[in-house]
Amino acid sequence: MQLVYYPDPILLKTAKPLDRIDAEVRERAGEMFELMYSESGVGLAAPQVGWSVRLFVYNCLGHEDRSGEKVFINPSIIDKGEEYVCEEEGCLSIPEVKGKVNRPDSLLAEYQDLSGELYREELFDLDSRVFQHELDHLNGVLFLRHLNTTEKLLAKKILRELEKEHAEREASAGKGSGGRPRNS
Repeated sequence: MQLVYYPDPILLKTAKPLDRIDAEVRERAGEMFELMYSESGVGLAAPQVGWSVRLFVYNCLGHEDRSGEKVFINPSIIDKGEEYVCEEEGCLSIPEVKGKVNRPDSLLAEYQDLSGELYREELFDLDSRVFQHELDHLNGVLFLRHLNTTEKLLAKKILRELEKEHAEREASAGKGSGGRPRNS
């Protein structure tokens, strides 16, 4: 399993609902956690590993404390808080780009876990932010869309470089490789 990088088209597609939770899904979710930890992330959505289903994993406590691990299957937001907080975000699929994103500081989420059980849960602060960021991935939305004009301009050079790398990989390795050489 490897990360898919911007501008791979899978990152801009709406992921399909997951209709069956089996051993393969549980195994892939476990692999996603390991990849997320190896990349120093706190969340990872299935499209970021080339799997276009409505599933993401997160652990806002970090790899040192695995008690915070959660798998969200077919997640949705039922209600959002009214107070918005603007904080810096980044994305494992868009290395080196960061920017301030304004998001509600709380939400009511609905999702299934790996056993298929349906939950409704209130999420606050970082948990709410990560949930929204990862849910955006499932909807084909990158955090870049939420940046202000100045931050978009600042990111443009890095994005052009990523687009060029992607085009070169596509030309040399055939369509759909999605991976990015790790030279940074």
